[in-house]
Amino acid sequence: MVKVIKKTRDRTRLWVQIVFTAVTNGYLIGFVQGKIYTGPTKNFCVPGLNCYSCPGALGSCPIGSLQAVLGSRDYKFSFYVIGFLLLFGSLLGRFVCGWLCPFGLVQDLFYKIPFVKKMKNLPGHNVLKWLKYVILLVFVILLPLFAVDMFGQGKPWFCEYICPSGTLAGGIPLVLASEPLRQTIGFLYAWKMAILIILVLLSVMVYRPFCKYLCPLGAAYGLFNPIAFQRFEVETAKCVKCGKCQDACKMDINVWENPNSPECIRCGDCIKNCPTGALRKRRKNDK
Repeated sequence: MVKVIKKTRDRTRLWVQIVFTAVTNGYLIGFVQGKIYTGPTKNFCVPGLNCYSCPGALGSCPIGSLQAVLGSRDYKFSFYVIGFLLLFGSLLGRFVCGWLCPFGLVQDLFYKIPFVKKMKNLPGHNVLKWLKYVILLVFVILLPLFAVDMFGQGKPWFCEYICPSGTLAGGIPLVLASEPLRQTIGFLYAWKMAILIILVLLSVMVYRPFCKYLCPLGAAYGLFNPIAFQRFEVETAKCVKCGKCQDACKMDINVWENPNSPECIRCGDCIKNCPTGALRKRRKNDK
């Protein structure tokens, strides 16, 4: 019975990811025509890493939008984008990563592919996990602000040089649908494809390598995990410190010591595998 409940919960998260990805990328004619949707909903952000240039995308990526504003010669601050991140961060934290992010879904699906030896982390994990904060600070904030052209215009450095979600959902479909685009691809496209291929291969062996080490949106949401409305708690009277929560955690968090770690994507595996019921979601009447 316990195994059946666990499988049901796992499938629930998977289906939530699939449905949310399908809904937020529902402009199917865009994939056929190789054109980006530019309708009114594109003025609004979606919570996950969802590339603006994806032909099916109905909304904008908050990271892309933030870079666009910071790099603009007319605007250097957006109350909307910052407010959006504050809202979803304070309500959900990295729950967005675990349940609502399209590229998180992609990594989850690749991790399901059988492999000789699965690993939770890459070597040097404790150092590498800080890289996403460096990317957030340097590529998303500082470079768009200060690395500008002669007209005072910056560019979206993370989107242009790193983002694998943009390559997968935007670059590949657009290039496949457009002969003129195929004739113009060069080093930058090859570079972005190399990053995507490496991350796809790593995702078969390691759980969510992009989320763990590179994602600036996850870094931003993770800062809210300790204070977000959606958070976990440990009943110390019930906890026997058996370590089964950490064994079950694919993000490799010592959950019984730090249930609201910035690395936690709120998948809930720790709660499902706690033998004493010490781990639980925060209740409405909890302070």
